[in-house]
Amino acid sequence: MMKKSVAIIGGGITGLATAYYLQKEAMEKDLPINVRLIEASHRLGGVIETVKKDGFVIEKGPDSILERKKSALQLIEEVGLKDKVVSNTAGKSYILVKGKLHSIPEGSFMGIPTKVSPFVFSGLFSPLGKLRAAGDFVLPKGKAQKDQALGAFFRRRLGDEVVENLIEPLLSGIYAGDIDQLSLMSLFPNFYNIEQEHRSLVLGLNRTMPAPPKKVQNKQPTRKGMFISLTTGLEELVLQVEKRLHEGTVLKGVAVNKVCRETDGYSLLLSNGEVEKADSVVMAIDHNHAQKMLSDYAFMDVFKDMSSTSVANVAMAFPKSAIKQDIEGSGFVVSRNSDFRITACTWTHKKWPGSTPDDMALLRCYVGKPNDQEVVDMTDEEIIKIALTDLNKTMNITSEPLFHLVTRWKKTMPQYKVGHKERIQTVKESLSKELPGLYLAGSSFEGVGIPDCIDQGHAAVKKVLEFLA
Repeated sequence: MMKKSVAIIGGGITGLATAYYLQKEAMEKDLPINVRLIEASHRLGGVIETVKKDGFVIEKGPDSILERKKSALQLIEEVGLKDKVVSNTAGKSYILVKGKLHSIPEGSFMGIPTKVSPFVFSGLFSPLGKLRAAGDFVLPKGKAQKDQALGAFFRRRLGDEVVENLIEPLLSGIYAGDIDQLSLMSLFPNFYNIEQEHRSLVLGLNRTMPAPPKKVQNKQPTRKGMFISLTTGLEELVLQVEKRLHEGTVLKGVAVNKVCRETDGYSLLLSNGEVEKADSVVMAIDHNHAQKMLSDYAFMDVFKDMSSTSVANVAMAFPKSAIKQDIEGSGFVVSRNSDFRITACTWTHKKWPGSTPDDMALLRCYVGKPNDQEVVDMTDEEIIKIALTDLNKTMNITSEPLFHLVTRWKKTMPQYKVGHKERIQTVKESLSKELPGLYLAGSSFEGVGIPDCIDQGHAAVKKVLEFLA
């Protein structure tokens, strides 16, 4: 049988997972497939990047993986990293509202209360705000819709206060976007389905969520959180996957300028002047680059209107003794009605205790609200000053950081606005007709988390194998 070639464009976690699982399938089933992974930069991993300095393990990009989404843990185990998996400490988390830190009410699921008492006694909401939220118990379910904005959906069920003081800070922290524009059906279709089936979000969540583990008598409650990481940093996953790819698979430091369909497959025009031939192509890249590489196809123009936000984070190391007014917990997010420019702060030394020396503290602050994008382009010194000024409104830090690390991620947070799911489906149908054997995968399309990207890699492998067969 003649050997088939598959080109994977983009060496982030999506492209890496695609290459790894495609080679694995080819080996296990003795398929004559040659895999080529092409990455424009000189390293793999995309936004997954770890820095080790003076005993600190610092993530420049994502710092955790949601454990309940199993594909990431499966890949971690396959590449021999099971013994390095660590769970976050389930300490208190806070929301900063009008200059004051409030603990997130116990039983909140993505900001939606599932227990009444913690919500009623929370200082996050006024009596009127609590009364309005109780409307969820009596309001009828919404009309059936193809899609709607997250903000509009939650405001209708729970009112403005719960959205602005609880739901919006939590979700904006994940998606770095405006929930009054983000798509419900692309990000949280489960909430729409719960409302349609159970009418009340609160009652529906209580009926559908798994029961918490029963407490064992005389046993301390677990401090294990919902997230996992690696003791050596998440970039270790990237390095171990790359190590398992066949020699000659990866081409770094070369961009793909254009993808052209030929009678016998595809030609990839590379920035070094060479041409890479492929029978099938997986574009594991963001929507902007995908559109430019396929600019001859009008159906890709939809991505010209799809926005991405920029974010920056600053990690600052201190002796623990420099933090005079400490807070028990793992971090906080900031509501949009606060006068802070940081959007969140993680107390990394408490969330991931093994990531810092025992006598040290590591704080990681984030900036880059949708309406404050210019802050990302400020100098390191300006961003540090903003972070320390905001932190000292709730804490008392008496010294400058021992060292800092500022990371800027430009246009890396794709915004799934209302109608996103339908737009992606239309593009996929057009690809199937006009560019058979070419597939899109990655955070711009069907999920932004590490497990979501790995899942898209899995799906791409399945489609490639079906096409080549």
